[in-house]
Amino acid sequence: MCSLEGKVCLVTGASRGIGRGIALQLTTYGATCYITGRNIENLKLVEKEVKTRYVSGKCIPVECDHSSDESVKQLFERISAEQNGQLDLLVNNAYSAVKYLMDNHDKSFWDQSFDSWDTVNNVGLRNHYQCAVHASRMMIKRRKGLIVNISSVGGKLYFQIPAYGIGKAAKDRMAKDCAVDLAKYNVAFVSLWPGPVRTEMIGESLDDESLTEDRGRALNWLFSRAESPEYPGKCIAYLMSDKDIMKRTGQVILTTDIGLENDFKDVNGQDPLNCRSLKFMLGGMGMYTLSDYIPEWLRIPKGLYMMILSLAKARSPLKKKSDYA
Repeated sequence: MCSLEGKVCLVTGASRGIGRGIALQLTTYGATCYITGRNIENLKLVEKEVKTRYVSGKCIPVECDHSSDESVKQLFERISAEQNGQLDLLVNNAYSAVKYLMDNHDKSFWDQSFDSWDTVNNVGLRNHYQCAVHASRMMIKRRKGLIVNISSVGGKLYFQIPAYGIGKAAKDRMAKDCAVDLAKYNVAFVSLWPGPVRTEMIGESLDDESLTEDRGRALNWLFSRAESPEYPGKCIAYLMSDKDIMKRTGQVILTTDIGLENDFKDVNGQDPLNCRSLKFMLGGMGMYTLSDYIPEWLRIPKGLYMMILSLAKARSPLKKKSDYA
């Protein structure tokens, strides 16, 4: 087990989902963790849950509008003032476009409004860069720190709408390029790819009676061995404890690879299915029967996996007929 006692962390967008799970795990390992979101009451529920777990860490909820430059600036000024300039970890997780993606996934990008880009990538990309700037200014003075962008395979594969994938690819590139400038100050910057995560919203979707039989089967298979929202938090805790973290800086890292390297399980005692496993890939293509015969340990190397993703051609998703066609 790693210890994060004395560490100061910031997790943005932590009122629910992955952000909440990350905060719960960081405090479990002893960190002081600032969490942000637009609804202070929801954030206080996370703080309350931390207290009920009787862990050594501390959760500090801060209401923050991550679409506002001034609000973000005040957030970092508060942390600096309260922690004597110390910030050991920034997790860029805030994202405000989930509902937009669900409502517009069946529209081609040219049929969406012109502000769709800002809806998807203002908080989910621009703000992450802004937070990275503020965090870096604090970290380089102390010659240590870690910045983590929560990204996804959507940076390589088509998902829902183009603006989503463009944003995720940019977050991966942000980690790679910013890491170059930060390296001489011993500050690491990585992009973390969780696999399928069974968040509260996903749980509600799986119970949706309007799902077709095929869609329901696909989703239930995909999320039957999904990560819990706390699994990425365990992964980040181990990254913070990695004395050789600078060897990883600038890289895209899969959560399940961290679990394999450090031999830990999810909070439910399971090992989430690794996205590099042939079992996962076959199941993702709908070959469920065949995937049942494939052992989980049969995985392709990460380099080959990333190459396959880059070369893969996206299947044309179902879209409504365009008004411009």
